[in-house]
Amino acid sequence: MLGFIIGIGVLLLISILLMIFRIQSLVSVVKGSDKKRATGSNKWNAALGMIFLLGTGFLFFWYSFKEFDNYQLPVASEHGVVTDGLFWTTMAVTGIVFVITHILLFWFGYKYQYKENGKALYYPDNNKLELIWTVVPAVVLALLIFTGWRAWVDITEKAPEGSEEVEIMGYQFAWAVRYPGEDKKIGDYDFRLIDGSNQFGMDLTDESSLDDFVAPNVMVLPKGKPVLFKIRSRDVLHSVFAPHFRLKMDAVPGMPTRFWFTPTKTTAEMREETGNPDFTYEIACTEVCGRSHFAMRYRVEVVEPAEYEAWLAKQSSWLSQNPEYMEKVPDDLKGVAQVIVDQEKIIQK
Repeated sequence: MLGFIIGIGVLLLISILLMIFRIQSLVSVVKGSDKKRATGSNKWNAALGMIFLLGTGFLFFWYSFKEFDNYQLPVASEHGVVTDGLFWTTMAVTGIVFVITHILLFWFGYKYQYKENGKALYYPDNNKLELIWTVVPAVVLALLIFTGWRAWVDITEKAPEGSEEVEIMGYQFAWAVRYPGEDKKIGDYDFRLIDGSNQFGMDLTDESSLDDFVAPNVMVLPKGKPVLFKIRSRDVLHSVFAPHFRLKMDAVPGMPTRFWFTPTKTTAEMREETGNPDFTYEIACTEVCGRSHFAMRYRVEVVEPAEYEAWLAKQSSWLSQNPEYMEKVPDDLKGVAQVIVDQEKIIQK
């Protein structure tokens, strides 16, 4: 509502100023002063520039900062705190430059407006000044880029020991999520093995694949523990976007990507913080990947470590849920596969 009122006020102010300017132009015609090289509109244009700077430019600049928190999502990962810090550092540097340059821009238009008896200063070049405004921005930008690059390298390189691995696969038009079993290793895959049931193309000749399981419509993550996302696409370009974790990484066909982070707030804690009992983390796709792109939303739940371990213990391997694929397991691994399936049956009982 406040924004609407401010917008109406600005439009009214602009309309009044335009009306005054038009009246002044008509008066100049009557007086014959419109034939001069520097008419009254020259001073009006210079003055209106300053009025616009103070009355409109800085007003909207202030308002954008004032309302920012209403559109900013709470951060819920260690990496997110770093990312937000980089954002505000960049905003501070560019914001200071923005304010200074715009003050000078409009002030120069007012200060050096055309005058009948004025004489321009011959100032062809200044090597020292040009060197300063070339080197200083270059150094500042280099530092900003370096800090961003360092943060990027940290979260895309090898994850810490003991990290939880989760594979996310995008396809038209949904996400599929696979977890490792007790061995804590996600098995290999082969796109040629993809079929109606084996959507990941899990390679059952790899022992690590035998105890892997597919998440049942929700991704569960532990609070305070590093999580490694192994990301890939089955068809076209997708993009894994988890805004509260400040996570975004493309899912590229034929080129697996990775990203690790540490959740810092459970879903229950975030519901209390936001005052929204229906709050839920989510993963969305930020690539226009096709007609039903909008449907690519996957729910994420962050829980305490003990609750996470209890949830893991209840899950059944994909192989035990699809026993017809046991024949695709090599003979030397059939015994291992059967032991895994039998143990899960005991646990379920």
